[in-house]
Amino acid sequence: MPDFLKYEQDGHVVTLTMNEPERRNPLTGNSAVPDFLAAIDRIHEDPNVRAVILTGAGTAFSSGGDVRNMQRQSAGEVPGMQIRHEYRTGIQKLPLALFNLEVPVIAAINGAAVGAGLDLACMCDIRIASDKAKFAESFVKLGIIPGDGGAWLLPRIVGMSRAAEMVFTGDTISADVALQWGLVSRIVPGAELLATAHEMAARIAANPGHAVRLSKRLLREGMHTRLDTILEMAAAFQALAHQTDEHREAVTAFLEKRPAVFSR
Repeated sequence: MPDFLKYEQDGHVVTLTMNEPERRNPLTGNSAVPDFLAAIDRIHEDPNVRAVILTGAGTAFSSGGDVRNMQRQSAGEVPGMQIRHEYRTGIQKLPLALFNLEVPVIAAINGAAVGAGLDLACMCDIRIASDKAKFAESFVKLGIIPGDGGAWLLPRIVGMSRAAEMVFTGDTISADVALQWGLVSRIVPGAELLATAHEMAARIAANPGHAVRLSKRLLREGMHTRLDTILEMAAAFQALAHQTDEHREAVTAFLEKRPAVFSR
């Protein structure tokens, strides 16, 4: 796999590390998008993966779009329709793929998550922040708009009023404010960030993989689907889950008052 995204697996947990620290892990002007898509495909195809941790190397989580790369778009060198095409076939593939990954993803936010970097964190299921982390939906500062899904993701996490405040001002907020607003679920000292993320991933991975994947699918669909539709999906998913070896083992272990042992 190319150098931008480092893929490591330990048992049922995959750790993805954005590995361009000298440029603060940008998501454009490099191989970030194809690397993420390849990693997501790899995870989808491996039923042994039950949890994913996403973090950044160096002092930043991700600086978002490469501002230097934007010069070619603002200088009139590229037609507007080509820019639209580049968004649709480039960075916009990332939220669709990562948001729909059925394996839970924990963002271990080690530093600044800015612009598309913040949106990337919002594509994850759980966000844990270092006490050094900071957050900004900063597109407006560059005279552009959230082009990679932030206008859909952010209000669903922090609410419309706070999302509007972040989008319209472009201001940076601290980890403490992010916690108050529900953007992250906890803050830990930087030195403890990855250990905390791995501990949470281990708690997720201790459960049957199929149940976790189907549960995540229901949560995602519930963000934009009617209750009756979700109930129909839940009935179908539950019928599948009841017929698995893992469910049978979990029920047997409960009745025998012993820890369950899952095959995968």
